[in-house]
Order: sequence, then structure tokens, then C-alpha cells
Amino acid sequence: MRSSNPVFSRRGFSRDNGYAGFNTAPQAGYAQGNPYAQNPYAQNPYAQQGLQQGAPPQAPVTTDRMTMDDVVVRSAMTLGTVAVGAVLAWALLPVSTTSYGLAVGSALVAFVLAMIQSFKRTPSPALILGYAAFEGVFLGVISEMYNSRWSGAPFQAVLGTMAVAGATLLVYKAGWIRVTARYARMGLAIAMAFMVVMAINLLLVVFGVAENGGLRSFGPLGALVGIFAILLGAFFLTLDFKQIEDGIAYGAPRNEAWLAAFGLTTTLVWIYVEMLRLVAIFSRD
Repeated sequence: MRSSNPVFSRRGFSRDNGYAGFNTAPQAGYAQGNPYAQNPYAQNPYAQQGLQQGAPPQAPVTTDRMTMDDVVVRSAMTLGTVAVGAVLAWALLPVSTTSYGLAVGSALVAFVLAMIQSFKRTPSPALILGYAAFEGVFLGVISEMYNSRWSGAPFQAVLGTMAVAGATLLVYKAGWIRVTARYARMGLAIAMAFMVVMAINLLLVVFGVAENGGLRSFGPLGALVGIFAILLGAFFLTLDFKQIEDGIAYGAPRNEAWLAAFGLTTTLVWIYVEMLRLVAIFSRD
């Protein structure tokens, strides 16, 4: 199963010639939904040789496998690039028609880079950091725009994004959400339907059929749509957490930690933008 936000086509981590995560088919030693129940290395091509059946998962012998530290470092680099781009755009680009045009252009470039990375067979740090830089410029301009009208909205949106990410991680680690193939399929189907509806709504607004933004208005309906979009972002976070967990368990190559960083960044950007709109809606008189 593939997942991403907002591209929906980012591959899972490498596992031999296939993918880890949701694309893993049950094999020998698969018991009660747990691929490690009988033989934790039955599906792991990078596992140590000669381990006794039933032994707990061990760290791979080789040192070029992805670890949680790799994911944290690369995610910090990617999100840091977004933050630097946003701060520079906020500081150097005053709110104006020109800055709006630059924000749109940056968003389009970021989208193109994200699409290219999504269809590449291997992660490209240059593409991912380039995406982060242009996404940062876009976020900096729109954040300044929102702040000029609703003072403090970006700060509140950052806190809200952190709260959503933290709560989602807590729920995931507590086992309250089990990320299964069925869960992923249903969630991705809902996400695709949401994107189609939003695209139709945009066309209706552009051609004047829907007024005040239609479903994306700054009223109660827009707030409900925003909350739903944030919940979708939390769903994508659970897929990201599962893919990271599986990538480490299956001994994915270290460079694929960049995919984890890419996935987490796109998801957090999604949540932040929706949170920014939601804060603005609730801040209206």
C-alpha cells in the first residue's frame, strides 16, 4: 500500500525488490497478525544469519541500515529547511501582490519537486530539501498574510500542529490505532474522495458558481471541512509512523530515512496550513 500527503503516491521503504509496511504479504511465521510472532526474521532480508527461531529482533549486522536516529536527523534537516525558508520569506517579503505571486510560484515548484520525488525509485536529498525550501517560502508568505489580519494566528497554528502530531504519536504508540492494510485502504480512499471534492469546489469558485469559497469558506461549513482535513492529516501521520517502524524493523537502507523525512514534512505542512485556516475562522468576529 502506498501513501503520502498530499501526493498519495509515495512508496514505502525498500524491502528486497518490494516494499515494507502495508505491502508485506503474510509468510511463514505469521501468527495473529504479527509477522514477528514465530520468526521475527522470516520476512527480513537484512536479518542476521543463524539466529534461532523465536529470537527477539536484533540490530542488523551491517551499519548502513536505517535507524531512528537517521530518521530524526533527516527530519530535523528537512523541517529546519522549511522553517528557515518561512522565516526568510516573512522577514524579506512584505505582504503585497508580488509576494502572493511568489508564494503561488513557490508552492507550484514545491509540488513539482514532491511529485518527482514521489515517482523516483530512490530518495533524492536534493529534491527533498529543495521541496522543503520552496514550501518554506510559501508558508512564510501566507503566514505573514494571516498574521497581518489575525495577529498571532501562525503561532497558534504551530502549537496546534504540534499538539495534533504529539497526540497522534501518543495514540499510535499506545496501540489505540492499529495501522493495517484495510485501515490504510479505507483512509486513502476517503482522502482521495476529499481531494476530488476540493478540486470540484475550487472549479465552482473559479467560475463563480460557489460564492465565498464554497466549502472552503470562513464560516461554520469551512470550519467543519478544516477539522476533517486535520483529521486526514493525523491519519497520514499514522501511516508515516507505521512505515518508519517497518522500515527500521526490515532493515531498510539508511538513505531511505530521507523518505521518512519527506513523508513527515508533507504531512505536517498539510496540518499546519489547515490549522492556520481554522485558527483564522475561529478568530473572526
